[in-house]
Amino acid sequence: MFKKPKLSFWQIWNMNVGFFGIQFSFGLQQTAVNPIFSFLGAHHEDLPLLNLAGPVTGLLIQPIIGAISDKTWSPRFGRRKPFFLIGAIIASMCLFMFPFSSELWFAVGLLWILDAANNTAMEPYRAFVGDKLPDEQLTYGFQMQSLFVGAGITLANFSLFLFQDWFSVPVVEGASLCSSGTEVVTAIPKWVYYSFFLGAIASIGTILWSVLKTPEIPPSEEELKYIKERNKNSSFIHRVIEPFIEIYQAIGEMPKLMKKLAIVYLFQWYALFIYWQFITPMLRSSMFGISNEDTSKFDAIMASCKAGEVVSAADTSFAQNIQALSEQALAQTGLMNGTYNFVTMIVALLLVPVALRFSNKLVYVGSLFLTGIAMLSMPFISNQYALLLPMVLLGIGWAAMMGIPYAMVSKVIPEERRGVYMGIVNMMIVIPMGIQTITFGPIVKNLLNNDAVNAILLAGLFFIIAGILAFRLKGKPSDNLEFDK
Repeated sequence: MFKKPKLSFWQIWNMNVGFFGIQFSFGLQQTAVNPIFSFLGAHHEDLPLLNLAGPVTGLLIQPIIGAISDKTWSPRFGRRKPFFLIGAIIASMCLFMFPFSSELWFAVGLLWILDAANNTAMEPYRAFVGDKLPDEQLTYGFQMQSLFVGAGITLANFSLFLFQDWFSVPVVEGASLCSSGTEVVTAIPKWVYYSFFLGAIASIGTILWSVLKTPEIPPSEEELKYIKERNKNSSFIHRVIEPFIEIYQAIGEMPKLMKKLAIVYLFQWYALFIYWQFITPMLRSSMFGISNEDTSKFDAIMASCKAGEVVSAADTSFAQNIQALSEQALAQTGLMNGTYNFVTMIVALLLVPVALRFSNKLVYVGSLFLTGIAMLSMPFISNQYALLLPMVLLGIGWAAMMGIPYAMVSKVIPEERRGVYMGIVNMMIVIPMGIQTITFGPIVKNLLNNDAVNAILLAGLFFIIAGILAFRLKGKPSDNLEFDK
């Protein structure tokens, strides 16, 4: 049996650089996309359903691409690289176009394409990391991945905070609200454009770095023979339906660890999707004092403006103020999300010896509890910089969540089915997200008083439940090298 060689620090570093670009894009989705939807007229109860693209594309694309990449090999292009390179190119194009959205439907459509592209890149990339590393370096490799996840999202969020400070247009007293010549109240602030342009460059640039710097391990003679015979003897229709059959079979043979992890993920990812959708609306309420009534009045004023009606000076001043406060809330979200991802970048590799000492499971459980505490405390803090304290807890939690579970799963799945099982892990992520997008709009409207603060508190409670459920994950206290199968 082929024994994978240990890789050096810089080899593992170069292999993971591409995650920076993918996660820069993801960071913009976390922080900027939902506020953009709001700028274009979406309401609180609309946000979950408008984010349906992520769960649907993740559910369909990642496991299918994973299964296909398991059966792919090109001496020139490799096994996984073609998929995440194509995904990065399409994602870069979408990021460049996104801030030019003039209508809500156009922004939502671009989100679908962007999510599909990121999912095409993400799953083969995770399998690529697992392909290259021996078991004893898996935790290290996936925590290095967490480092670049944190770095990419950090820069994406800090760029929003800084660009708002540097390039936002001040309110012009007495200016006409509906004037096309003055940027007083606009759909998408111009400073947001620059973050998306930077993301477009990062997405393709960092993926190219990893593609050029890291060779793939060729398949064994047996694997290569199987791939050639399959491509020669299988019909086109069979090759199309084969990934679905393999996914179905793999789910039936899934290790017990993954089944238990799926229950944890149900609460974890439902809660994370709530956070990403409602953190800016929460800040609009808890920090800047914008009520639902204020938002409704603002929307009515803007509708009058678009209809060509005369808008009074008082309404103009009110709308300008709401717009300015909303932009500040988006910038504050960038600062907060950038902070927790900066913490993720710092602590990702530091968690490796902690996991070796106390076990992957306990580190993961602790991360969920810390994140729950962060969520439950945020709505009660109104100071801009005091709000960064719960972000430290969330950053530690995010570092573990983005690395530890993948290391745990990688040690219990068959090597030859790594791609499809990593795709199934993503299904365990996007199914809770899909449930959230369908169910949470009515929940926040009818049960949570249409209050973003209540939404964030519910997310915190769900993280505590996920932490309790994570105690059921079984493994050895050393490094969890063996799990129930």
